[in-house]
Amino acid sequence: MNKANCKTVLLMIAATFWLATVLDWRGDKFLPFALHTTIFVFAFGLATCAFWPVRRLRLADPVLFWRRATALYITSWQLSVFVTYTLVWDALRSTLARGGLFGLFFIGLLWTIWLLEKFSQKFESDRYVPLNTDALLAAKQQRGAVVRPPKIWHPLDPAAWYYGRANPRLRQSLAGFATYAGVFLLLCIIASRMQGCYEIYEMPAGGGEQKTVAQVVRVQKVIRKKFIVNPFSAIIFETPPIDDVKLQLDEVTEHTYTPGYGEGKGAGFAGGTKRGKVRFIRLEYSGGDWEQDYGIGGDLNMLVKYYELTTHPVANRTESRRVAQLKNFPATKSPPFVYLTGQKNISFSNNDVKTLREYLVDKHGMLFIDNGGSRHFHNQVLSTMNRVLPDVRPVPVPLDDVIHRVPFRIPFLPYVAPHGGKEALGWYKDGRWVCYYHPGDIGDAWSDGHAGVSAEITDACYQLGANVIFYAHSEYAKWLEAQKKE
Repeated sequence: MNKANCKTVLLMIAATFWLATVLDWRGDKFLPFALHTTIFVFAFGLATCAFWPVRRLRLADPVLFWRRATALYITSWQLSVFVTYTLVWDALRSTLARGGLFGLFFIGLLWTIWLLEKFSQKFESDRYVPLNTDALLAAKQQRGAVVRPPKIWHPLDPAAWYYGRANPRLRQSLAGFATYAGVFLLLCIIASRMQGCYEIYEMPAGGGEQKTVAQVVRVQKVIRKKFIVNPFSAIIFETPPIDDVKLQLDEVTEHTYTPGYGEGKGAGFAGGTKRGKVRFIRLEYSGGDWEQDYGIGGDLNMLVKYYELTTHPVANRTESRRVAQLKNFPATKSPPFVYLTGQKNISFSNNDVKTLREYLVDKHGMLFIDNGGSRHFHNQVLSTMNRVLPDVRPVPVPLDDVIHRVPFRIPFLPYVAPHGGKEALGWYKDGRWVCYYHPGDIGDAWSDGHAGVSAEITDACYQLGANVIFYAHSEYAKWLEAQKKE
């Protein structure tokens, strides 16, 4: 094997490792972070070295020069996106990713035009000799045969019959552009599906303890001053009570621990990432009003309150997904919980039911349901869950259960209106609650105005919402640790 072939083989090996690293980085990230960094930097350095003798290479072999320039562009683009991803510069990363993709499309289009022109010229230069063609036609005419030129099928040949006789080069260029754009779009779709099996959910990194926030009542004894009054004084005034004692009760919340799960630093969860955030994802469905109190003024209030109560990083906005889109999350990067509410019908297809069951059981997710306003919706919830988990029956969730104690103790079930009763129901499977159903419109208490309920009920509803979200993330973090050990 000569030197040129050895260099080609080495470049192919390096390109293979780089491509595998890109796919892993955009996927489940099984490779160590240090290995990602090393391969990205190595690929960038290799492309830079190959491109380094710019002027000499451009004059000696322009095609090779532009090939290496294309390789340098791709590696530089991916390295810049990786660096901004690592530093959690999301705005810059998004700009680089989109701008770089547009640049890649433009570069690929230029290569497509070049290839079409090159092959077109080759076919025209290699066309059969006119003298032999004339002789063949004359021989056929002598025999009285009907002469028809042979059909050309090759798409890179501008003389192909489907390009027609008028402006065949223009039609070939348009066909080439359409084909290139379609293939590029298809590759982009495939690449997006490789990004963590379409989508990923990352919890905030950190750790903490699963304990109840202590409510301490401190009693302060205040003794008023004693006054000695001369009864024979000429000044008349009302005598204050002697030895009057006033008791003051102060309730203080003590944050003596970090709410979370695991051994990491800061409030968060084991298995989370630096860029991870707690997100609030609502399920869309047909037949009802899934968007009740959606987003600003509803779910977002709960998300902001969750940050205040736990200090866990949270997303800047709430989201919604169709049930079918839960397939887009891989098992180890799925949302720990999804939220569902409404007051009318719940319409799930058989595929939706199957997807939701896989999410709850196989992906260790949790469903947080709230009755938004009717007894009918209560019956819809029971019927739907009977389809999703036919082997599990709902039971009342005790007030002394961990989901009602951590991180905040819920002494009573707070509600706005008991549309489905005054007890929370749960579906318990494999040692955890896979579904928590609140029958009394807890979402209305989160909304602006809080549906007119008292501050005590509002605070309790926020704390209960925080408990359910915290429980789902903690159980998911435990499951991730168990998966790693296995």
